[in-house]
Amino acid sequence: MTTLSDVAVLYRQREQLPARTRMLVVAGAVVLLHCTAAALLAIGTLTARPLALGLVFTAYLAGVKHSYDWDHISAIDNSTRRFVAQHKDPVSVGFAFSLGHSSVVMLAGLLVLSGVALVGQLMEAGSAGNLVLALIGSAVSGTFLLVMGLFNGSAFLKAAQAYRKAARGGTVHSGDLEAKGFMARLLAKPLARVERPRNIYVIGFLFGLGFDTATTIGLLVMTTSATLAGVSPFALMAIPLAFAAAMTLCDSINGIAMMRLYKSAIENPQRRLGFNAVITGLSALSALFIAVITLGGLVNAAGVDQPVVAWLAGIDLGEGGLALVCTFAAVWLVAVLRGRRHAR
Repeated sequence: MTTLSDVAVLYRQREQLPARTRMLVVAGAVVLLHCTAAALLAIGTLTARPLALGLVFTAYLAGVKHSYDWDHISAIDNSTRRFVAQHKDPVSVGFAFSLGHSSVVMLAGLLVLSGVALVGQLMEAGSAGNLVLALIGSAVSGTFLLVMGLFNGSAFLKAAQAYRKAARGGTVHSGDLEAKGFMARLLAKPLARVERPRNIYVIGFLFGLGFDTATTIGLLVMTTSATLAGVSPFALMAIPLAFAAAMTLCDSINGIAMMRLYKSAIENPQRRLGFNAVITGLSALSALFIAVITLGGLVNAAGVDQPVVAWLAGIDLGEGGLALVCTFAAVWLVAVLRGRRHAR
């Protein structure tokens, strides 16, 4: 009983734990997901072993690929930037978002294995259920990214003003980089419920309601469960878990890396002012661009034929996400090289 009380107290005080300790907890949760998927696969591979292994491996690679979609990168990066600006250590933003996103996949897998036919109807392209969920997912993701893009865009303007101030010989403090003014006050209420990294779980779940992420894995689970009676339900459930494990691993790494990137920019504003402005501007621009694409999809779904909307819908978010990651890495590398040159 004492142990349970200690655990409850520790959970309530988790925000006061050192960042490294919370990072280890996130790493442990990711490892647990991997171990659970491996255990289910091991239990279920008494028959049809090569087939089950192939399906789980395919799901894992799909999780890795999807973690680099532009909407993932943009949502995690912009949320992390906001939390860091509030002087927090948001080590679990990537994990929470990805876990919420992949919860849709795991829930769909459980319902399919339970024989719920409604899941198949929800995933069927063009069905009423699929359209409703797609509209909900697009509306939430587009609105969230729009709000975050505007908020970080306000922070970018402050960083640009501070940069000009420093260029004229003025002194810049960390408070000069915080989003203030009309835009910050306007967006304070919509963001009031997203005050902790764990709140991002709900955002991630709503992002995934359109079944754009769940379709491949969900259909794979349904097909195998319907046609391959020899495959154990344990092995089938390992498929969405492998997808979730891969996605949480990559998104957690991305979230922690971006936290370190933003902290290094904000905690030393006098030296890294240009770096701060560039990465904040990139985050805001990416969020606004994805918001336009996502909300444009709502216009397209309403039957409005617009060439610009059709062009935006054809953009590969996976390639865009990788390009954004490479851009951030290039900016960081240039900042490091310039810092070393100045140090010498």
